[in-house]
Amino acid sequence: MSETLERWGSKRAFILAVTGAAVGLGNIWRFPYVAGENGGAAFLLIYVAFVLLLGIPVMMAEILIGRAGRRGPMQALAALAAEAGASPHWRWLGLFGAFTVFCILSFYSVVSGWSIEFLVASVNGTFKGASAAEIGAGFEAFLANPGLLIFNHSLFLFMTMTVVAAGVAKGLERLNNLLMPLLYLLLLLLAGYAATTDGFAPALAWLFLPSFEALTPSVVVHAMGHAFFTLAVGACALMAYGAYMPAEQSLPKAAVAVAVLDISVALLAGIAIFSVVFAQGMDPTDGPGLMFVTLPIAFSELPWGSVWLSVFFLLLLLATWTSAINLAEPMVATLQGLGLRRSIATAVVALSVWLIGLLSAFSFSTLADFRPLLGRNVFELVSSIPPDVFLPLGGLLIAIFAAWVMPRERVVSALGVGESGYLLWRNIIRWVSIPLTFIVLLAGLL
Repeated sequence: MSETLERWGSKRAFILAVTGAAVGLGNIWRFPYVAGENGGAAFLLIYVAFVLLLGIPVMMAEILIGRAGRRGPMQALAALAAEAGASPHWRWLGLFGAFTVFCILSFYSVVSGWSIEFLVASVNGTFKGASAAEIGAGFEAFLANPGLLIFNHSLFLFMTMTVVAAGVAKGLERLNNLLMPLLYLLLLLLAGYAATTDGFAPALAWLFLPSFEALTPSVVVHAMGHAFFTLAVGACALMAYGAYMPAEQSLPKAAVAVAVLDISVALLAGIAIFSVVFAQGMDPTDGPGLMFVTLPIAFSELPWGSVWLSVFFLLLLLATWTSAINLAEPMVATLQGLGLRRSIATAVVALSVWLIGLLSAFSFSTLADFRPLLGRNVFELVSSIPPDVFLPLGGLLIAIFAAWVMPRERVVSALGVGESGYLLWRNIIRWVSIPLTFIVLLAGLL
């Protein structure tokens, strides 16, 4: 098989790239409110268990396909399927993954644009001294302003695709090496600040002292789904990165390192957010509005609140930026595999995502009453169906391909853990991870 033209320059670069793809809205926006709605520590405990049993094995499956194929997702799947004597239609899984990422990035860019607006507002001191009603009304007015939403959506997408256009080594690797350590530094600063507030002890109790009566089937299903969503598996993004993976790197060690880094971001973000929320006596179960309404209200009442709120939204912007960059790469890689130059492929992806993103941006104003399916507007559809249905479906097919279709020797070689390590991974993914992924898919469909 032909080799990809580029490789990550080091083992560290690969880990930071995959972590960059995984760490984003799922950790800093979604985890706190989902944990808040599902019992705090009880949710966290089950979530970590499913990361080990579901997330890591499927992540390894996705990466090893790319590593074995050393091509874009479609081309790697087609070549490996042909080698195994399997159906050539497996290659369409790569296109499905690109479509999934396309849908996710279209709304991701819009929501990430909110972080730009809120960062600027925080730096300007807009929330200082504002009442809860004023902050809530300001957010509603922002969502109802399509011009502002489109401007921030466009700016964020421009920031993202400029880096992608520069390539793996000059673009993605350089930025990941710079921004991922900065992201963790900001998180540690926020967690350190949280430790000085009156809400720190209640936040730790909320996150780390489980109340087992809070464990319900719904909490378990939510934890399972979040473990899948947060590691960015199921969209062939990690397959593209596996193609760039250094030959000498240990895949299991890399996957575990990414999972640990990913969980640590969620925990640090949870500590920072819930400490501030509890310090102000507010409700940790406020749902999606926790980030853009509850937190500005809470910070507005604290000493140096504007400064720390600015740090928080800078952190959110960096996390979503690195994630978007790393999610856009497999779409560009797929088009490159079809014969387009990288610059052309990047332009096609950028324009397409921008156009579809407009539908999400207009969903809060002009298209608010346009509800084409299940009574949901476009934003609600693209922010729920791709993460809840497409990702589990893609992950299920990826796991089946790696565990049941790929030639055994290819899998053993790509895993790099010897026969006993291969058998352990195969048994876990066949008899634990695949059934769990099927449950996640069913939950998303119901």
